[in-house]
Amino acid sequence: MKLKKILFAAAAVIVCFSLAACGDNTDGKTADGEVSSDGKLDLPQLEEPQAGETIAVLHTTMGDIKLRFFPQYAPKAVENFLTHAEEGYYDGVIFHRVINNFMIQGGDPEGTGTGGESIWGEGFEVEATPSLRHFRGALSMANTGQPNSNGSQFFIVQNPDIGDTYKESFKEALNKQDEEVEKGSGVYFRDVYPTEVLNEYINNGGYPYLDNGYTVFGQVVEGMDVVDAIAAVETDENDKPLEDVVINSISIEEYQ
Repeated sequence: MKLKKILFAAAAVIVCFSLAACGDNTDGKTADGEVSSDGKLDLPQLEEPQAGETIAVLHTTMGDIKLRFFPQYAPKAVENFLTHAEEGYYDGVIFHRVINNFMIQGGDPEGTGTGGESIWGEGFEVEATPSLRHFRGALSMANTGQPNSNGSQFFIVQNPDIGDTYKESFKEALNKQDEEVEKGSGVYFRDVYPTEVLNEYINNGGYPYLDNGYTVFGQVVEGMDVVDAIAAVETDENDKPLEDVVINSISIEEYQ
């Protein structure tokens, strides 16, 4: 796939971010992301968590997964997850959809992939921001692709390698940061994928195709080995593990 083809959709994504008018994010509160004093886009997933920061520990039948959160960028998704977790909504819930080299998905009390609801009893919008990406270890809301369809289901990106095609194109994009994706478009490669984002995807994996279509609201800080182990279990034709992988409970703690 040519560089232009790979980044064409990404260019559209960044235009949507800048206009705060993409998908079903209608309030615009998180659409622009945050820019630091040096003019760079804040990318909190690439920063170390701070002592005292709120984390959730998923106690699964295959081990613990520790997650941090980004309420500044995705306040509804974070409130929804933490409230559900504190109320025991996810206790005993399985990972019903597992695809190795992609992601693990849970959060449906019915275990079918068709159930679950938000703490408000209705779906809510995608909270998209260029500050949060689908890097390896990203915690993101699952949705149906329809507006306001975030409920209770979530997934963790597991993919360790974006593949040679993306790598080749992203490496080329690293050398074109100050060039327009298409002449006269006003959209620069640095706007679509900044250097730090490209390097993270190239070096550590993830799933860039999902950016802007789903709400990233957290990141694994410990337990990616457990995520990898879950992703590697044997599954049926519907990507459901043959032996249940269960979230026994979730504890809300302070990061030490």
